[in-house]
Amino acid sequence: MNTTPRSNRLHIGIFGRRNAGKSSLINAITGQDAALVSHIKGTTTDPVYKTMELLPIGPVVLIDTAGIDDESKLGYLRIEKTQNILRKTDIALLVVDPSQGFGTYEEKLIRQLGKTKYLIVYNKSDLGIKYDGLNVSSITGENIHELKEKIAEIAQAHEPEPKLVADLLEPKDMVVLVVPIDASAPKGRLILPQQQVIRDCLDIGAICVVTQPPELSDTFVKLTSPPKLVITDSQAFADVAEKTPLDVNLTSFSILMARYKGVLEYAIESAKIIDVLKDGDKLLIAEGCTHHRQCDDIGTVKIPRWIEKRTGAKPDYTFTSGGDFPSNLSDYKLIIHCGGCMQNFKEMQYRQSQAKAQGIPMTNYGVAISFMQGILERCVRPL
Repeated sequence: MNTTPRSNRLHIGIFGRRNAGKSSLINAITGQDAALVSHIKGTTTDPVYKTMELLPIGPVVLIDTAGIDDESKLGYLRIEKTQNILRKTDIALLVVDPSQGFGTYEEKLIRQLGKTKYLIVYNKSDLGIKYDGLNVSSITGENIHELKEKIAEIAQAHEPEPKLVADLLEPKDMVVLVVPIDASAPKGRLILPQQQVIRDCLDIGAICVVTQPPELSDTFVKLTSPPKLVITDSQAFADVAEKTPLDVNLTSFSILMARYKGVLEYAIESAKIIDVLKDGDKLLIAEGCTHHRQCDDIGTVKIPRWIEKRTGAKPDYTFTSGGDFPSNLSDYKLIIHCGGCMQNFKEMQYRQSQAKAQGIPMTNYGVAISFMQGILERCVRPL
């Protein structure tokens, strides 16, 4: 379970005021010293992530956050990071110090949680102060097991995780995966979407054939029957589309990821904005992870090159990566986001909802590239 990607884990955020015992609680839940504990207020400055298997849920990530009442000079930055965790939290634990009680800070946080499921946890029951509700002690272990059971109840009521590709296939279907091994490919391994697609195919009992673009034509010759689906890295769309017979379904890892994260429909609608881009239009290209950019990087080099070839325009590009995503998007004509394999479902939904709320089109790499190659309709047809 430790190898399960963080983006595929249920995110459980631990929130509350400083010194409410959030870090102690996360240690009690995990049974480890996962978070630094101190009586000094404001010990937790940056979010602390701890992955574990929480039975009967399965793989989860627990996130310890800074106090929501931090009024120090750097407090507003810490609170901003805590609020960023809200947008990716599936279940929130609101930890209350019984000596402080439930007050305006907690009320404000609940409003910010919106539709996110949450539990109010009264910590430090060993001090002898009890409230109506769930009273726990990180020191004695009182009701820690009960807390895990309540988390599991909420999690089991959570919407079932969507499938990446398995729902498009039947057992024994043949799938050809086209995986370029170039300067941008990680040494000795496959990138996460490729790994996830392979696992999804294996789970359904489908048959995977993995090849590179130069060997694709030979692959088709050696197959005794046409594959049900060809899935390619978006960067190789032009070459793969040319080599794949028109009666064979074609898509990309990035397009499948957009479907998996629930953002495909708006991404398709937004891609048409590419054709009306003009010189100086502000364009945001967002990567969900941080990595060393190669000389022919897809986000900073290839996509701008394809845009300029298609439109003849010279947009004004802004590039972001990792957890950085602007709250104010109003200046942008278009956002092109990566597949989002490092963001969980809720985070990608949040990013798209921010774009929609501000009236900004937002597409993704695979959708944008297939649109510019003139094969978007073909590539979304199997979905």
